[in-house]
Amino acid sequence: MPAQDPTTFGGQAIVEGVMMRSRNHFAVAVRAPNGQVVLQQEPLSKSWLFRQKWLLQPFLRGTFALLDAMSLGIKAMNFASHIQLDEKYLPEGADGKTAIYGQAPAEGDSEVVKPAGGKPDTIRSMQVGVAMVFGVAMGLGLFVFVPNLLAEPFRNLGMNPTAINLVSGLFKLVIFIGYLLLISRMEAIRRVFQYHGAEHKAINALEMGEPLTVDACLKQTRLHPRCGTSFAIVVLLISIVLFTFVPRYPIPGLPLVVNVLVRFGIELVVLPIVAGIGYELIRIAGKFRRQKWVHVVFWPGLMTQYVTTAEPDAGQMEVAILSLKAVIEAEEALAAAA
Repeated sequence: MPAQDPTTFGGQAIVEGVMMRSRNHFAVAVRAPNGQVVLQQEPLSKSWLFRQKWLLQPFLRGTFALLDAMSLGIKAMNFASHIQLDEKYLPEGADGKTAIYGQAPAEGDSEVVKPAGGKPDTIRSMQVGVAMVFGVAMGLGLFVFVPNLLAEPFRNLGMNPTAINLVSGLFKLVIFIGYLLLISRMEAIRRVFQYHGAEHKAINALEMGEPLTVDACLKQTRLHPRCGTSFAIVVLLISIVLFTFVPRYPIPGLPLVVNVLVRFGIELVVLPIVAGIGYELIRIAGKFRRQKWVHVVFWPGLMTQYVTTAEPDAGQMEVAILSLKAVIEAEEALAAAA
């Protein structure tokens, strides 16, 4: 058990790997095609976003968490893609091992390597920024603008603006769940969801004080109240309640299309507040995770995790553990040097 609060550790699943983070470090462990586990660990202090301490205040932390998750996720995904395509990690490469995807190697059998020079071939800050802007724009377009647009025809059915707002909110929820169900049918995404399950099991074992071994972690649940899926569901539900009572047509007399755009703009302005509230609720859920009321209140988010996680095999579990151990060791080294 690390000296640091276990609830400060978290992670994300990526292609054939897991990214874990702590207060001051993040690590990426990726299963290469030749069976090796490629491990990279870096301090978060290198990140511009991490240095914006004003974003760490209560109710601003939600926005920080979203941007932080996107930034680290993009870096980790790029690193994972590089490992999958690098010739030296192919089955015919460094040590002639055959690919072991889908198999379950004995614990400790996997060779762990680090990229030469100790620094990953990640994308530059500008590229990360461009990818983040594109990702945010796509997400807002799909989950905010499109639902508002789809709800407009209900005005012709005699619905009042408040009821149309509610319909728009329900469309957001349906589109989000439908999107998750659709991508979960893809084999590549299914494997990412298995690594997502492995990430949760490793974090659960850490928080429960269990040893970070493959067998001990596999026995844990693949659900976790601090999961990004739960966060997204909480934000959606809060936004449905809040935006239902925001004026549908803020500026009377404007053309319909303009009013829809104005409504979209209002939701963009309010969204960081909604994210802030959602994040504080998720923090509370993580702190009191053993309380029954948490499972009742956060039931929608926990149930959605049955879509975004899957049971991992031993090899996937091993990768998640190696990534988590890397940030734990980094934090312990930092504490020892202080």
